[in-house]
Amino acid sequence: MSEITERDIQSNGLNMHIAEAGEGPLVVLCHGFPESWYSWRHQLRALSDAGYHVVAPDQRGYGGTDAPEAIDAYTVFHLVGDIVGLISALDEKEAVVVGHDWGSPVAWNCALLRPDVFRAVASLSVPMGPRGSAPPLVNMKQLFGDRFFYQLYFQTPGVAEHELQNDIPKTMRKMLYGASGAVNRTSMLEPRDPPPDSAFMLERMPDPGDDLPAWLTQEDIDFYASQFTKAGFRGGLNWYRNIDRNWELSGCVQGRQIEQPAFFMTGSRDVVPYTDYALEAMKTVVPNLVDAVVLPDIGHWTQQEAPEAVNEGLIGFLNGLD
Repeated sequence: MSEITERDIQSNGLNMHIAEAGEGPLVVLCHGFPESWYSWRHQLRALSDAGYHVVAPDQRGYGGTDAPEAIDAYTVFHLVGDIVGLISALDEKEAVVVGHDWGSPVAWNCALLRPDVFRAVASLSVPMGPRGSAPPLVNMKQLFGDRFFYQLYFQTPGVAEHELQNDIPKTMRKMLYGASGAVNRTSMLEPRDPPPDSAFMLERMPDPGDDLPAWLTQEDIDFYASQFTKAGFRGGLNWYRNIDRNWELSGCVQGRQIEQPAFFMTGSRDVVPYTDYALEAMKTVVPNLVDAVVLPDIGHWTQQEAPEAVNEGLIGFLNGLD
């Protein structure tokens, strides 16, 4: 079994912390919120054992990677630039990019903006879709009205930071459990008994205490807590504060398709809605979608909740490229 090693590199003006394993064609794994490279711990070894050089960075604002102060330093163009810079720092010319949660928009946009660098793309949890006709926050405000929605709650600097950093182990326990397949939920777009928009995020989320699901250990909670104790949540939250700015800046790629081979996987209990409509919308932008897999009873933390299924799917996709 390949060994996971860690080091720091320089990428796009940042000191970036990475974990890596193996040798062979390069595969870059982009994590989501609130996570770190550690969310790919099961994939680093499995994909490297399958013959790939696998690299999982702490992305901008997370873990051991720099966290710029300015909110507008976290646009998707910065995030794509960070991954392009990572590949250059590794003395590589191309890579397959894989994303989960917020890492999925990073991966999709890597493929969209730099097809010369990214020969294929895979996404967990978040499908690709056409650019909307209006800024996303406008649509969210119309959809949710006076109901709570976490992405709107995250917009005011300092508010979510204060809540999430108050008790970081509890925050991580609640968020990892609450969005997992252990909770049989309705869509986040149509919640039961929705709280008002004045609510806090964590107050209604279940706390499993010591009764963690099989895929999540106290050691995992402790690791994540140590990372956010060091880095805080501000960097990751700033990604959300650029949602409308990303839309404004992406007008230059309106109508462009991702032509590289692509793979998608999600869980049937994911909090991110995935429907037949979402699949058809994705196909209009990603015409070379090789497969779209739905894992039964799996929630949002796809690669952590179902590592064997995710590893099998990713390795099959990667091997098919060669």
